Amino acid sequence: MSAEPGPIRILAVDDHALLREGIAGLVAGQSDMSLVAQASNGREAIHQFRTHRPDITLMDLQMPEMNGVDAMIAIRGEFPEARIIVLTTYTGDVQILRALKSGARAFLLKNSLHKELLEAIRAVHAGKRALSVEASYQLAEHATDDALTPAEVRVLRLIAEGNANKEIAEHLSVSEETIKGQVRNILSKLRANDRTHAAMIGLKRGIIEF
Repeated sequence: MSAEPGPIRILAVDDHALLREGIAGLVAGQSDMSLVAQASNGREAIHQFRTHRPDITLMDLQMPEMNGVDAMIAIRGEFPEARIIVLTTYTGDVQILRALKSGARAFLLKNSLHKELLEAIRAVHAGKRALSVEASYQLAEHATDDALTPAEVRVLRLIAEGNANKEIAEHLSVSEETIKGQVRNILSKLRANDRTHAAMIGLKRGIIEF
């Protein structure tokens, strides 16, 4: 007779202890799951993954020291079969794509119903993928958008930091006319009313971060 499969071993990574405690309580009530380790930032996540080799990792994106995307890239570089679920408050389509391209098997919001999170854990453990309704909507909404070029992203980041065109031009060692042209492209691609609106869209979609 073959032995019964053990519980799904889970690593929870989040810089908020309250969220990790909530996950611990949720998992404790499931006979087929076990929380084997916790981490509060990306560096700790890598260490805990190496130590415990969990079946499923629940990964936050915005954390001190090392963010979730960098941690995923490092973990999957060492353990290509790692199965990681992003659990975050951020729904920007660029943020979602960045996480999926870094190897996330699922993308859920922290306000997801307990049932949705448990179903995603079981699905990813079985080799499937999962996206929250909100994440799917964000990806679909911007699927045909023209992406900003790396140069435009740099300009948008400097706009968000409060720099005028002249200051941006000096910072990037280009002409002010070049920056004005890039700003026009940014406003058009993001369908933004003005520079402030463009910065807000960039932050919301995950194109830029602070």
